Amino acid sequence: MRDDEILTRISALVDEEHELRGRLTTGAVTSDEEHARIKELETALDQCWDLLRQRRARRTAGADPEGATARPAGEVENYRQ
Repeated sequence: MRDDEILTRISALVDEEHELRGRLTTGAVTSDEEHARIKELETALDQCWDLLRQRRARRTAGADPEGATARPAGEVENYRQ
């Protein structure tokens, strides 16, 4: 996946997150449904950002950014800040 494709995916995920929060406000989804989907969206966003950072780091180091791979959700979610 190219950088622009990753950024497009990030944008789509953020848009869905905003839409979902709006749907909660109008009662179109329950709080439990919203929380479950938000958790999925946040995980997908973390994976996208991680992949984008890997690609940028590889490019900066003179390596091929295509060598970057998406890491499993469990790995990305357990990073220490």
